Amino acid sequence: MGTLTIYKSEAGKRSILGFYEKYLKTLQSDFERIYVETSFGETHVLVTGPAEGKPIFIFQGGNCINPMTLSWFKPLLENYRIYAPDTIGHPGLSAETRISPRDDSFARWISELLRHFQIEKSAFIGPSYGAGIILRLAAFMPEKIACSVLVSPAGIQLGSKFEMIRKILVPLMLFKFNGSKEHLDKIANTLSDNSMKDIDKEIIESIFKYVKLEQDMPKLTEKSELEDYKAPTLVIAGRKDVFFPEDKIRRAAQDIFSNLANYEAFNSGHFPSEEHLGKMNHRIMEFLRTHY
Repeated sequence: MGTLTIYKSEAGKRSILGFYEKYLKTLQSDFERIYVETSFGETHVLVTGPAEGKPIFIFQGGNCINPMTLSWFKPLLENYRIYAPDTIGHPGLSAETRISPRDDSFARWISELLRHFQIEKSAFIGPSYGAGIILRLAAFMPEKIACSVLVSPAGIQLGSKFEMIRKILVPLMLFKFNGSKEHLDKIANTLSDNSMKDIDKEIIESIFKYVKLEQDMPKLTEKSELEDYKAPTLVIAGRKDVFFPEDKIRRAAQDIFSNLANYEAFNSGHFPSEEHLGKMNHRIMEFLRTHY
């Protein structure tokens, strides 16, 4: 493997990309697959939805594959023109060179994608790390955002480090040491409040085995960075999210956003259950009808 790869082996990479293609088929949508040259590296973008539909960019969660988190927003694929880039430096088909989530790099990357598709302004949706990416755009190029939806968002506030170590890091270390399904199940159950689908569990197992995980989280956004960000914003958080718990997200979001149009809290983990996904998409579609 090359020095810049995020994968531990070629076989591991093939395994991850095999899951990518398998998951993409479950979305039952016709996708264009476009490669865009950017100054940060080649970016693979999934494009679907009616050509005349309003554009929405959807960013994947961190250390994940694009089709997995894109599936959370499947109802939107019918009425909007969806652009879903594989994040640079994360599992998928984009360049494997990692870029900083703490400066203006992701904002410039998004700007180059918008320019390629000749889009001046768009709606943006991001779960987890993807929300942190959108917040970097809000900080440096707020004029590009028509409205945004931030789900279980990174870049606002973190949960308890002790709980993350106890519930995620320790089982992960033990899983890497002995490959025990028991420890994998503990992680999956914590992430999803005991509701993770089998295919998602298989994917995170493969990612834990074969990917050099990105450990640099998006910068926590400061209120001063968003002085010029006026686009309507919907924040959705989970009360059982070990990474970004609802109580901490609520307080921080109310402080940093002057344009918080809606805030929703569900009794869910970092990975929403099918029941919570239905409610979440209902709220998102209401928000888009009102603000986009």
